[in-house]
Amino acid sequence: MAFPVGMNAAVVNYFESKGVRVMFSIGGIRFVKDWDKALSTNPTQLGTNAANVAKKFNVGIEIDNEKSNNPNLSGLQEFINAYRSVLPYDSTGNNQAARLTIDLGNDDVYLQALSAYATTNWLTTSNPVLDYANAMVASQKTTVSTLETGWAQHVDGITDVPPLAPAKSTCSLWLIAGQPNCATFSSSDQEAAANFIETIPPKGAGTSSGTLGFMFWAAGCQGQGTGCTYPPNTCQGGMGVAAETFNIPVPMPPVRMQ
Repeated sequence: MAFPVGMNAAVVNYFESKGVRVMFSIGGIRFVKDWDKALSTNPTQLGTNAANVAKKFNVGIEIDNEKSNNPNLSGLQEFINAYRSVLPYDSTGNNQAARLTIDLGNDDVYLQALSAYATTNWLTTSNPVLDYANAMVASQKTTVSTLETGWAQHVDGITDVPPLAPAKSTCSLWLIAGQPNCATFSSSDQEAAANFIETIPPKGAGTSSGTLGFMFWAAGCQGQGTGCTYPPNTCQGGMGVAAETFNIPVPMPPVRMQ
């Protein structure tokens, strides 16, 4: 497996020394063909390799397979089986390399086949295989009310996709320098959506209300190379205030199971 230059032990160790859990994401919308090739060639070896990388760097792994039509579900199943044969599911969260998650669409319509299979086979509270699913970002101009409608589809379920326990879900927002999510908490999406995130009730799966929280898409620079979120730009006015307002614990505690 090949890695970007920035994904190395020095970077991982820096964040972990601050109590921050680190995860590597495999894939993305530009790597659909790479996933297809790997899953059709030797998904077991891919899963084993991913688990060994996780152990080497002491990081979790996120599956970001954005194949919208006819995803290779059997190949993904073999990938996950191989990963779990090396690193079994750890409900305590103590083994950071055992944390294995998956990206799903911002709603249940995008990546519907993957959502249906993952919710049924990997994200149950009775026999969990993955730690949680992340509802990925919608377009940057999507309103909070529209985002909440999409996020609710995961919890409520739609035709052919069963309900997902709120405790098995996170919801994603953009993080762009100068924009409220980064700079001004009082007018940010995370402030506007906080009540939804904290209180959405289960609708057929799980027993506790509220998703696990927000995830943020902040890959250095967004918007065709603009809106960079590293110095001299900072997100203290948005993310910093949000972390204090929501009393985010560092290090991350075990995730809710039900």
